[in-house]
Amino acid sequence: MKHKIYILLFFFGMIFIPQNNYAQVDFNKPNDDLGDLEDKFQELFFEALKQKGIENYDRSVQALLKCMEIDNSQAVLYFELGKNYIFLKNFGAAEDALKTAIDKQPNNKWYLDALYGLYVQQNEQDKAIKTLKQLVSFYPDYKEELVALYISNKNYNDALKLLDEIDKQLGISPARDYMRNQIYAATGRKKDQIKNLEKRVDDNPDKEANYLALIYRYSENNDNEKAFETAKELLKVNPKSQLVHLALYKFYLDANDAEKAIESMKIVIQSPQIKPESKLKVLSDFVAFVGKNPQYEPALVEATILAGDTKNVQSIIEIAQYYLTQGDKLKALQYYEEAQTMESNNFAVLRNTLLLYIDLKQYDLAIEKSNQALVKYPSQPIIYLINGVALNELKKAKEAANILETGLDYIIDDTKMEADFYNQLSIAYTLLNNTSKAKMFSDKAKQLETSN
Repeated sequence: MKHKIYILLFFFGMIFIPQNNYAQVDFNKPNDDLGDLEDKFQELFFEALKQKGIENYDRSVQALLKCMEIDNSQAVLYFELGKNYIFLKNFGAAEDALKTAIDKQPNNKWYLDALYGLYVQQNEQDKAIKTLKQLVSFYPDYKEELVALYISNKNYNDALKLLDEIDKQLGISPARDYMRNQIYAATGRKKDQIKNLEKRVDDNPDKEANYLALIYRYSENNDNEKAFETAKELLKVNPKSQLVHLALYKFYLDANDAEKAIESMKIVIQSPQIKPESKLKVLSDFVAFVGKNPQYEPALVEATILAGDTKNVQSIIEIAQYYLTQGDKLKALQYYEEAQTMESNNFAVLRNTLLLYIDLKQYDLAIEKSNQALVKYPSQPIIYLINGVALNELKKAKEAANILETGLDYIIDDTKMEADFYNQLSIAYTLLNNTSKAKMFSDKAKQLETSN
């Protein structure tokens, strides 16, 4: 609970409040015992605080009850008594004590907050709401907490009404918008949500955030036409907006307006206002677009250069895969090598890089890199196979046979790979003029291939 500093405030408050406030006794009356009563009250009260501080809550309660025998008019006694009862898990007595304290001081923030906390702890939401509303009447800064409690209790209409009131007084805030969206999601009031955002745009036509929120909600509801129109309207109102291009590039792509899509994409990628993950999403979408429209490949290359530090392994891999689909294995290899440099523990990237070395007949490099990989991944059969293929191509048949036979032991339930190993072993033993072994491995490969 917030505002728990009241513990210290009350403690120090007791020190600075004049002593005669502790016991409402008429000291003008001739009574020799009055001074003793005042001293006894103060002694008992501080004893109660001390015992509570060392977690002797029963003793603290006894001291407070003795204080009340001297003077039961002090609200703070009931407040302290209530807190002790909470620690003792005597919640009924705690509620009675705190309510008495509030009766004596109805606008005391700390008393109301303590009773509210008790009701929350006991999951008595209706009582908690009633107490929190009383708090709000004196201390408006509790309003957002009341909204949260309304939402928890599914009092959605009350929550929205109070949110409207706070927004009118203080303006829009992300925290309150989050609560508002929780309500709309829970109730399915998508029309009300959009209506609220449309009103914000009408009321504040120069505020970019209102347009962006409305674009997002239109898109979420599959009303792409309105979302597109709103994005274009924002661009008219604020031609320098960068965030709007996060939406526009996609709308332009869908509308087959490639030139404008490319223009928006470049703005997004270079914008310091846009998060890297959003830039990468745009870049990924454009990779897919270029896959179907290869005439825009130069724009993709330019975009990857502009992306600079924004690039991550995933975006690089997607570009590499694009070049693979286009049959440009050399460019694909360049991007896979870049991805491997960025993320050396990515086994999939390593495997594809090694396979491309074989496809591009870069056998020496395939051997060197696969030897390094075997140190790191000694149980991955694909690396043994790649190494063996490269060795066979360079006529290093004995080394190829050794590495391939070692790699066979690591194959588990993969008959295709096993057949590939046998074929390469057949090649190695053919190069070694061992025709019997070459035929044996060739026959094993054919048997597996036939069974598949």
